[in-house]
Amino acid sequence: MASILLTAPMQGWATPIDEVPDAVFSERMLGDGVAIDPTGDCLYAPCAATVLTLLPSGHAITLATPEGAEILIHIGLDTVALGGRGFSPCVAVGDTVERGAPLIRFDLDLLVREARAVVTPIVVVNPDRFRIVHAVSSELVAIGDPLMTLEPSDAVAHRETSEDGTTHERTVVVPLPHGIHARPAARLAATAKHFDADVTLACGDKTANVRSPIALLALAIRRDDTIVVTTAGADAAAALAAICDLIESGMDEPAEAPVRAPAVAPLPPSSAVDGALTGVTAAPGLAIGRARWFRPADIVVPEQGEGIAVEEARFDAAVTTLSTRFADRARTATGPERAIVEAHAAMLDDPMLHDTTRGGIARGESAGHAWRAAIRPQADVLRTSTDPRLAERADDMLDLERQLLALIAGVETTPLSFPPDTILLADDLLPSHVLSLDRANIVGFCVERGGPTSHVAILAATMGLPALVAIGSSLNAIADDTSVILDASEGLLRIDPDADTLVETQVRIVQAQVRRTEALARAGEPCRMADGTRIEAFANLGALGDAHLAVENGAEGSGLLRTEFLFLERDAAPTVAEQTADYQAIADALDGRPLIVRLLDIGGDKPAPYLPMAPEENPALGLRGIRVGLAHPQLLEDQVRAILSVKPAGQCRIMVPMIASLDELRAVRAVVDRVAAEIGIADRVPVGVMIETPAAAVTADLIAAEADFLSVGTNDLTQYTLAMDRGNAAVASGIDGLHPAVLRLIAQTCKGGAVHGRWTGVCGGLASDPLAVPILIGLGVTELSSAPALVPEIKALVATLTMEACRAHAAAALQCGSAADVRSLAREFTA
Repeated sequence: MASILLTAPMQGWATPIDEVPDAVFSERMLGDGVAIDPTGDCLYAPCAATVLTLLPSGHAITLATPEGAEILIHIGLDTVALGGRGFSPCVAVGDTVERGAPLIRFDLDLLVREARAVVTPIVVVNPDRFRIVHAVSSELVAIGDPLMTLEPSDAVAHRETSEDGTTHERTVVVPLPHGIHARPAARLAATAKHFDADVTLACGDKTANVRSPIALLALAIRRDDTIVVTTAGADAAAALAAICDLIESGMDEPAEAPVRAPAVAPLPPSSAVDGALTGVTAAPGLAIGRARWFRPADIVVPEQGEGIAVEEARFDAAVTTLSTRFADRARTATGPERAIVEAHAAMLDDPMLHDTTRGGIARGESAGHAWRAAIRPQADVLRTSTDPRLAERADDMLDLERQLLALIAGVETTPLSFPPDTILLADDLLPSHVLSLDRANIVGFCVERGGPTSHVAILAATMGLPALVAIGSSLNAIADDTSVILDASEGLLRIDPDADTLVETQVRIVQAQVRRTEALARAGEPCRMADGTRIEAFANLGALGDAHLAVENGAEGSGLLRTEFLFLERDAAPTVAEQTADYQAIADALDGRPLIVRLLDIGGDKPAPYLPMAPEENPALGLRGIRVGLAHPQLLEDQVRAILSVKPAGQCRIMVPMIASLDELRAVRAVVDRVAAEIGIADRVPVGVMIETPAAAVTADLIAAEADFLSVGTNDLTQYTLAMDRGNAAVASGIDGLHPAVLRLIAQTCKGGAVHGRWTGVCGGLASDPLAVPILIGLGVTELSSAPALVPEIKALVATLTMEACRAHAAAALQCGSAADVRSLAREFTA
C-alpha cells in the first residue's frame, strides 16, 4: 500500500503534538500527530476522505482516507464548552471531500478569547494500522503544505521474514519519556500477537514475555533504560524488527516529559488558603454541593476454593463477562474513555495473569484469591515506582482487580448513587468508579490521593466534572453532608462557606446559563439600549449556513459577508453566475435583512492559485485586499456585477476592504456606478469601507465624505497598529484589540464619520467581545456585527447599557496605559 500524504488543513505554526497543553493529546492517548496554532479562520481537508464523525458542537471532525487511515482534527482545546459558538461546519457525516475542501469555518478571535487554547491537533487515531514516517513541526505552514506522511503499520511489521526458527536479539535504548507504561505495554503485546514467535524483553536481571502487558509493566522500564529484545520462532526476525522499531519510534509518546513530583508519594497534611483546602486540579470547574463520602466495601474473598473445576469455571465466566463489557463499552466510548477501556481489556487478556491465577487455583485457592494474588504484586511494583505516571497506572490494575473480583463473588456493580448536588469525597477513586458516577446528582469530586495525570483525572476532564486530587489527609476531617464549594479551577475546596460566599458562587455558576437563556428568549426583539438608543446587532457570515444561524439568533442583518469562500481552494475564479447564485441564497436566507458584502479580500495570508502574484517579503504589507481587485479589474467588475444582480435591489451593500486612501475608494465607486448603470439600477448603491489601516482611521473624515458607511475591522487594525503579525508565534499573544492605541483610532474613525453623518460599525473580533461592547458604543459605534451564535448575548448586553455610562467608560478606557488595564477596567464596568 502506498504512503499517504496529509497536507496542512489550516495556516499557522506547526508544533509537535507533545507540546499541546492537554494530556489527552500530548500523551498520544488518541494517537500520534502534529498540531497547528492557527492564524486563519477555516479548516480544510488534508486529503481526499470521507467524513466519519462531526461533533454537534462543530469543533472536531474525523476523516477516513480511502486507505483506511482515520484522522481526527480538533480545533482548539476545551472548545466543546463553547456549545457550537464560533464554528460553522461546511460538511456533514458521510460526505466525501477532496483535498483542500472547506470543512469547518471558525471565529478565531472568539476562540482566542474564550477557549483554553487555539492550538489544533491533527491526529491519526488508528496508529495500530498507520504510522507517521515524516512530520513537519516547529515552522510556519500554509494551507496545502506537506504536513505528515503515513505508512501502513503492516508494511513495517512484515519487511523482514525468517523461517528458520533461529533466535534473534537486539539491544534498544528506550526513548519513551515515561518508560513502558500501560498503553505502550498494551501496544507491544498486541503487536507481538501478530507473529509466530516468542518475544521476550529483558531489563537488568528481569525478563518479561512481551505478550504480557502486566509483565512488561512489572519491569518498570524508564526512559533511557537499555533493554534486550529476544525473539525465537518462525517469524523471529520480523517480530524483532516490528517490536524494536515500535519502541524506537517513540510509540506515540511525547518527545519530552514534564517534570512532576511523584503524585502518589505519601502526602503531607493538606494546606489551606483562607480556610479552604488546596489540591491539584484534575479537571477545572466550579460547583456548590454537599460533601458525601464514598467508601467502597471490601469484597470478601475466601482463601480456599471449592474445587479446581468449580473455581476455574468461575474465573473463566468472570473473564468472559468482563471482556464482553469492555468490548461493548469500547464500541460506544470515544476519546480517553475508549483508550482507558482498551488498556484495561489488554491487561485482562494478559497470559501471565491467567497462568498465575490458574496456578493458584490448582493449589486449592479460590478464583478470587488466586486472581488477587496474581495482580496485586504487579500493582505494588508500579505503586513504588519513582516515575509518577507509572505509579498512577497502579490504579488501573487495582481497578481491574476489583471489577473481576466483583464478578467472581457475584457482587453486582451499580452506578454510584447519591442525593442531588453531591460533591463526592474519597480516599481514592478508580476509573470504573468515575465511569459509573450518577452525573444527574454528582457535581464534582475530591480525593485524598491520586494524581493529575491519572486516568481518573483524564476522565473527569473529559466528562466536564470539576475534580481535585492529592488533597491530603485533612480531607478526612470533612463530615458527610457538610456544605462545600469546589473551585477546581483554583485548586480550592471551601468548607462551610458563609451565606455571602455561597450566593456569590451560585451567581457565578448560573450567570452564563441564565444570560444565554434570557438572551435567546428576547433574540427577536430590536436591539436597543436601556435608554432607548438604537444599536444594530448584525452578524458576520462566511457561508449560507451562517445566514440561517444568524436569523435563528435574532441578527438584524449581516455586517460582513466574507466572500473568500467562493474564490479560494479552486483552480479558476468563480463566474458571475456562480457568485450571484451564492449571494442570492444568502440574501434569501436573511429574508430581506440588510446584507453587507465585502469585496474579495485575498492576498497576503490568503492566496488564490489562479491569480499571478509574485512572492512578497512582507505579504501583509503588499498586494492584498482591494489592491488585488484594482490590480485585476475583471475580477473586481465580475464580483460587483454579481452583487448588484441580487434581488431585491438594495438589500445588498458593498464594502471595500483594506482601504488606505481616498483614491482607492473612488476607483471602486467608479466601477460600481458603471455596472449599476449597465444593469439598470437607478438608485445609488451604498458603498462603505473597512477601516483596517491606521491610515484609513486617521483620515476617516476625508473618506467619510465619499463613503456611505464605515466599518472597523479590528483584527487587521490591531495588527497594523501594534506592528504585530498574527502569523508570528513570537508576538501573536500580544495582539489585543482593546489596546488604547487601537481604541483611539476607533474613536477617531467614529468622529470622522460623524462629521459627514456616516454611521460607524465594527465587524472585527471586538464586536463579539462583551468587555469591548460598552467601550465601542461609548466611542460612537452604532452597529455591531458579531459571530451569529453570539448575537443574543450581545443584544442582551446592549439592553443593560445607557449611552451616558458607556461614554464615560470609553473616556476612561482611552486614558489607560495598556490593554490589560483596559480589560481590568472593563471587568469592573460589567461586574
